[in-house]
Amino acid sequence: MTDKQLWGGETTKAVSNFPISGETVPVSVVRWLARLKGAAALVNGELGLLDKRRAAAIAKGAGEIAAGKHDGQFPIDVFQTGSGTSTNTNANEVIAALAGSSVHPNDHVNMGQSSNDVFPSAVHLAALDVAQNELLPALRQLERSFAKKSKSFQNVVKSGRTHLMDAVPVTLGQEFGGYAAQIALGQERVRSALEHVGQIPLGGTATGTGLNTHPKFAEKVRARLKKESGLRQIAAPLDRFEAQASRDALVELSGALKVVAVSLSKIAGDLALMGSGPRAGIGEIRLPELQKGSSIMPGKVNPVIPEVVLQVSAQVIGNDTAITVGGMQGQFELNVRIPLLARNLLQSLHLLASTSRVFAEKCVDGIEVNKAGCEASAGATLAAATALNSAIGYDKGTTIVKRATDSGRPLREIALEEGVDAKLYDATINLRKIARGNQ
Repeated sequence: MTDKQLWGGETTKAVSNFPISGETVPVSVVRWLARLKGAAALVNGELGLLDKRRAAAIAKGAGEIAAGKHDGQFPIDVFQTGSGTSTNTNANEVIAALAGSSVHPNDHVNMGQSSNDVFPSAVHLAALDVAQNELLPALRQLERSFAKKSKSFQNVVKSGRTHLMDAVPVTLGQEFGGYAAQIALGQERVRSALEHVGQIPLGGTATGTGLNTHPKFAEKVRARLKKESGLRQIAAPLDRFEAQASRDALVELSGALKVVAVSLSKIAGDLALMGSGPRAGIGEIRLPELQKGSSIMPGKVNPVIPEVVLQVSAQVIGNDTAITVGGMQGQFELNVRIPLLARNLLQSLHLLASTSRVFAEKCVDGIEVNKAGCEASAGATLAAATALNSAIGYDKGTTIVKRATDSGRPLREIALEEGVDAKLYDATINLRKIARGNQ
């Protein structure tokens, strides 16, 4: 990264105008913006609109930015003009400085472009890239971790729970299989949204009409970017005016991320409860012991990774609320909340990706069964009497369960006193068989 200031006067004005958060535009957006401008210059050269020497110089400078060599040259706060014009101008100035004195930031670097189409395109591509190459692999890793545990826990019977109350027996493997399926479905939701995120508004320039750009410009730039990046979802929008005026695809992706966060919250909460104890909690599983859990209570260990997952999920859900509001505030031919959408969406993607990897590696992979705890909960749940319904009826079963609950005596003992045949009881109240259900 160079120490020399490469940006020009418009960037300096923007830095002065927006001393808001101290947080700059996500670096992935900046790098994709540079990629777009490098590809645009080469395409304009192919189309005879820009001389090949300038095109090559612009592409070289843009490539350096895309490679992360000049991240420090983008100092503007993320809470800036809602079209991203300030950062687009910043990119034009820096690329022009890198390309040489014969290159003009607007006439050459920005040729065929407007902030209104190129900046949201960069946001879409950054989100597509991170989702495809970071989030989805991390979710696949987490899914595999749960699936592996599901297989190894398939014969571990425990009490089921509904409303946090005892329910009919299940296996720990069934529960972990459900968690694996939640993560698998989350991936499907994300992949579905990415098909729309890949439809970038490039080529619409100021309002969607494509004024001042070559008719083949956008098509050629998309093809070049698709080939270079391997992101197969990059495509033309269904309608240029829809693509320019709304950011619905980003809202859709954020919604899918919110569902993933909801799934992770449910799973993390379950694991923390099942691992609670070691003596006064549920104690059906043992979570990895990663660090001391208290500065005053010796030997205390806490479910630190599930707690991180729950915090991250809350942040992602909060980000989605802001993205929803930002998405609905477009007017006529342009949405002008794009930096906000970029900031929150990229943060959600990165948080979910890193958290899913940590969840898999530092928590799920190391979970062990507390055999005594599972056996105790399986044997203690009075809801096992449900299996007798077809033989003795619901009302008779209710009487048996209530008497066992009130007296604290074993379910079998009460059932026999209520006239249930011992052989019928023993053949029916088979916890492993009950857990299999109708399978």
